[in-house]
Amino acid sequence: MTDLFSHPYIYTAGLYSLTTAAIVFSLVIFELVTKYQTWEEIKRGNVAVALASSGKIFGIANIFRYSIEANDSVIDMLGWGLFGFLLLLLVYFIYEFLTPAFNVDEELAAGNRAAGLISFVLSVSLSFVIGATI
Repeated sequence: MTDLFSHPYIYTAGLYSLTTAAIVFSLVIFELVTKYQTWEEIKRGNVAVALASSGKIFGIANIFRYSIEANDSVIDMLGWGLFGFLLLLLVYFIYEFLTPAFNVDEELAAGNRAAGLISFVLSVSLSFVIGATI
């Protein structure tokens, strides 16, 4: 069985599957903490929510990219990837905290593209910082 996982195609498919599952898991967590229904908003054509969600997906994938590069074991990769996701989740709360003049979730739900773009850029840019520290 060990020989099977040492094959580069099997290993790549395994990491791809784990990362995809981690992205889905992360999106579920984000869905729980936001005040709007992400997929309903996207279905309605809400570009602001689509931008914010795209930034989260990119950010999570980017963190796992760095985690895969930096770790030799799958367990370490998952651990660091999860830790990076928690830091990215913290970015969401910091963004909300640093904008006391308005509620980010309400602005996104209302279609405020500027709020969506800032959310996208925060997720993407800080995923590079998080990834670099893994």
